[in-house]
Amino acid sequence: MSRTVVRGGLVITAAEEMHADVLIEDGRVAALAAHDSATADGWTAGADRVLDATGTYVIPGGVDAHTHLDFPFGGTASSDTFETGTRAAAWGGTTTLVDFAVQSRGQALRAGLDLWHAKSDAQCAVDYAFHMILSDVNEHSLKEMDLLVAEGVTSFKLFTAYPGVFYSDDGQILRAMQRAAGNGGLVMMHAENGPAIDVLVEQALAAGHTDPRYHGEVRHVLLEAEATHRTIQLARVAGAPLYVVHVSAEQAADEIARARHAGLNVFGETCPQYLFLSTDNLAEPDFEGAKYVCSTPLRPREHQAALWRALRTNDLQVVSTDHCPFCFRGQKELGRDDFSKIPNGMPGIENRMDLLHQAVVEGRISRRRWIEIACATPARMFGLYPKKGTIAPGSDADIVLYDPHAEQTVSARTHHMNVDYSAYEGKRLTGQVVTVLSRGEPVIDGREFTGRAGHGQYIPRGTCQYLM
Repeated sequence: MSRTVVRGGLVITAAEEMHADVLIEDGRVAALAAHDSATADGWTAGADRVLDATGTYVIPGGVDAHTHLDFPFGGTASSDTFETGTRAAAWGGTTTLVDFAVQSRGQALRAGLDLWHAKSDAQCAVDYAFHMILSDVNEHSLKEMDLLVAEGVTSFKLFTAYPGVFYSDDGQILRAMQRAAGNGGLVMMHAENGPAIDVLVEQALAAGHTDPRYHGEVRHVLLEAEATHRTIQLARVAGAPLYVVHVSAEQAADEIARARHAGLNVFGETCPQYLFLSTDNLAEPDFEGAKYVCSTPLRPREHQAALWRALRTNDLQVVSTDHCPFCFRGQKELGRDDFSKIPNGMPGIENRMDLLHQAVVEGRISRRRWIEIACATPARMFGLYPKKGTIAPGSDADIVLYDPHAEQTVSARTHHMNVDYSAYEGKRLTGQVVTVLSRGEPVIDGREFTGRAGHGQYIPRGTCQYLM
């Protein structure tokens, strides 16, 4: 039996903060005890490894519930593989991610899931799971949903955007929601009115508006709010829970808040890009704005306050990254003369935990809320808790030693994501990951990568733990 003791730190979970030592046995948390107690001293004497956490926070590894690694889109593919993306996640204190397997039109869900297993098998530095994107809702794929839920793929993403690619009409969405209501699955919704957006794209290009900033203008905030409202009502008719991904606008957040206040099982996530960036970035000259093209798009800066407020009031419950990086050179440049051809997606898997800690430093959220929205709630939402998302006896020993006083400057020169720019280039942050354990094994040790491809395990998931 291998024994590790994490000694001298401030343990922070979503539920509490305590000065405690942590005993790890065979990759799981075995117990916690007060500093300098006879119990903790006994652990140290018999330990194979003692980690000095003095002056650091001891927090659960982050759970990023929305990533797109090796993801084909717009004639190219996201630049992070499962190997590079999970390594970057570890550097940023994230020890579990949930990526999206894709059903291609005309194919079975199983074929898409098998492809994603093939891409990820023996490649990951940290643990991972899958959601399933439904691109083709029909009787066969609806039946397959039941089979996938039974084996631990318990969430399904649909789109009201991207006609001809991922788009589902209201009838298809309703059918999928009805199936989820019966099998315990959770429908995740990309909520934008795709057909209306396509009209505005066509009109903008016809008027000669090709610059990246028009990407944000045609994907109007009201078209996000309308699709959010519509899919909430479809979920209500189906009697199904709903999770709205990458909420970017105040109006969409308000739709979710109203539904939740009415007692509906409606949930929402936002992402760091909507909390820290804005249309000012999309408008950067010399095509630099292309770096910030993602969907839903960045919004005017005034939306940020509404999103932070929704996180504090729990009208939004999760911060994920929607990590889908494309290099500026050779990938984002595909849309140099036509903003609609810029691959949609941004990097962020390595930055999420640090950016959210900066919000703690600035007084936007508390330390426990930081852990709640980045670790505990995504684990509960997607059937991973308490294996993941907390530090408690029986949990996987996914533990981060975090220095809350270290200062860093974000830069593509020093990040570990496989992309040639940083969305937060030059941003100064207080707080940094020091050491990361994944199931008790150091993958980052004193700011050095000690992990390996293949350490990460695939995790079948239970169903959502928040349903009323």
